[in-house]
Amino acid sequence: MSLLFRSLAALLLTLSLPLAAAPMHSQFLPPDDLTLRDAEPEQQQLLQVTDYSVVVGAQRQSNQQPIPVTSPLMIRLKGKSLNKGATITQVLLNFDGESKSLKKPVYDDKSKTLTLFYPLAQYRVVIDLLRNDTVYVQFLSYANGHIWADLHTGAVRSR
Repeated sequence: MSLLFRSLAALLLTLSLPLAAAPMHSQFLPPDDLTLRDAEPEQQQLLQVTDYSVVVGAQRQSNQQPIPVTSPLMIRLKGKSLNKGATITQVLLNFDGESKSLKKPVYDDKSKTLTLFYPLAQYRVVIDLLRNDTVYVQFLSYANGHIWADLHTGAVRSR
């Protein structure tokens, strides 16, 4: 058997084995200094983004005085689930320029939608990622209540 054939066979065998406790894209997680992710995630959603749309809204609530006018900024991501058992079909990225703290990521199993909240300052970074790279969305939830969600690219070779 050639070395190439044996290497490919070993790779295929490795890929067919059940996943270990580590999430599929664990290399993109920051260090876990507080050991919040010391157990296997209860839930993992991993989506490869294939389409996105930008929504800039305008909203005026006329029943309040003074009349607040808001202009929500949102990106809707669609794609394909990459892990077994994943049910995610879309991701809503909400950008907030006014709050002092961000809301936690929320996965709604009924609508199969993950909603993430980012500061408005991150909008340009996210758009650049979507325009130039393959982007993944990862959502992990743990029994201890810890939630992690991110947008990340695959490994990109520097030029």
